[in-house]
Amino acid sequence: MKYIFVTGGVVSSLGKGLSAAALGALLELRGLKVRIQKFDPYLNVDPGTMSPYQHGEVYVLDDGAETDLDLGHYERFTSGALSRANSVSSGQIYETVIAKERRGDYLGKTVQVIPHVTDEIKERILRGGEGVDVLITEVGGTTGDIEGLPFLEALRQFQLDAGRENVCFIHCALIPFIRAAGELKTKPAQQSTAKLREIGIQPDILVCRAERPITREMREKMSLYCNVPVNAVIECRDVEHSIYELPLTLAKEHFDEVVINRLGLEAKPRDLSVWENIIRRIMHPAHRVEIGVVGKYIELQDAYKSIYESIVHGGIANDCRVDIRRIDSENLENGDLSPLEGLDGILVPGGFGDRGIEGKILAARYARERKIPYFGICLGMQIAVIEYARHVLGLEDANSTEFRPDTKNPVVDIMESQKSVVSKGATMRLGAYACALREGTLAREAYGTDIIRERHRHRYEFNNKYLNALEEAGMRVAGVNPDSHLVEIVEVKNHPWMLGAQFHPEFKSKPSAPHPLFAAFIKAAVEKKG
Repeated sequence: MKYIFVTGGVVSSLGKGLSAAALGALLELRGLKVRIQKFDPYLNVDPGTMSPYQHGEVYVLDDGAETDLDLGHYERFTSGALSRANSVSSGQIYETVIAKERRGDYLGKTVQVIPHVTDEIKERILRGGEGVDVLITEVGGTTGDIEGLPFLEALRQFQLDAGRENVCFIHCALIPFIRAAGELKTKPAQQSTAKLREIGIQPDILVCRAERPITREMREKMSLYCNVPVNAVIECRDVEHSIYELPLTLAKEHFDEVVINRLGLEAKPRDLSVWENIIRRIMHPAHRVEIGVVGKYIELQDAYKSIYESIVHGGIANDCRVDIRRIDSENLENGDLSPLEGLDGILVPGGFGDRGIEGKILAARYARERKIPYFGICLGMQIAVIEYARHVLGLEDANSTEFRPDTKNPVVDIMESQKSVVSKGATMRLGAYACALREGTLAREAYGTDIIRERHRHRYEFNNKYLNALEEAGMRVAGVNPDSHLVEIVEVKNHPWMLGAQFHPEFKSKPSAPHPLFAAFIKAAVEKKG
């Protein structure tokens, strides 16, 4: 068993997660079984209760774990499905340690960060890597953060336990370009590496984030000051077209070869053709469409991260470039729908709260009446139901009890099991659930199978009391949970492609395996444009 730990210095957003994901992809191409996990130093148990403004997207796994968006990168770049064992926060660690203390598991000892907290972290490393050849662990935050020190101390101990020959430390470092001086500076990388060494960890590889090419002289300088071989100083510049170029650019730097040699791994030669084909379709597509994403966190790049990536995947499936027009739903509420003009498709993503809801309903009506392909995800499906109930079925006050608890026509209502829930953390319908697809529907055609399993994250559901009335009015139920009979997918008849899914298909889409619904949505947009 081999272990790789990825740390970062100086600033956040250096690309530790993408570097880990790209490395995982390269090692998989060499025939190794890889898994990636994330250590997050914050005290929240998970990001499920965090605002998108604080944390970006909450990514959901099959087992219902609410995780950091980096786990989305891990799953998109590699083949292994992840579980809650692969997403660990300080909050989880301390919660477990305190629970053990309350039970008396420590036999009256004084409970301390060392060894009790660090032992729990080391246990999570062992648990996260069961059944694979290589476990890659990304440590969130930056080196020296007080919250992250117990994790780094645990890694220092772990290399002694596992053997230095079985552990590789990769440090992501910033090489800023100082415009006034006209040159790159290596000092931040030197400083963050020195801080890591103070903690007792010597990096084996430096991944250097830079705007400009790093010269041989600079590599030699960092090798000398950071005590890293010259060939282990890896340049990682911003990719030009897509994050899916990263495996190819890091392969040119021999990143995976350095790791394999460092750990003494036996691996076959890699074939990069799958990634080369993905990039070819992104850079030289046969078609081009524009999709409007109508949401309320539009100004935040990370709030709809998986949505944006899955739209790109849908484009890859159709040999199509997709331009994304971000539309703030609140700006539509004054009745000016000009931001929707000229679109080849409209997507309304998930979300919580009533801000911007009426703007999303206007977008759904615009798509329905003008025969523009529409894809509603989670809340976006509920929006389509509310809009249809109001303007086709004639229930003018139709709404969700999330937004109007006193509505006389709650076409979307809270699950019975949720009505008594007080705690907000991990109490929604979370994780993978089955869905039976009906013959003759857009969904059945897209998936090509009768039963699917998709990931959920919500409290409110389609109200089955209105099912017959809505179907008689032309809305078609395309997918239902076979156990609970909850509606999972709705479609609109007499429309080229209008579909709403209660689940989150974006969490199971990869560039090498685009999700069927995103592929079908972009195909409909291409056909509309002609």
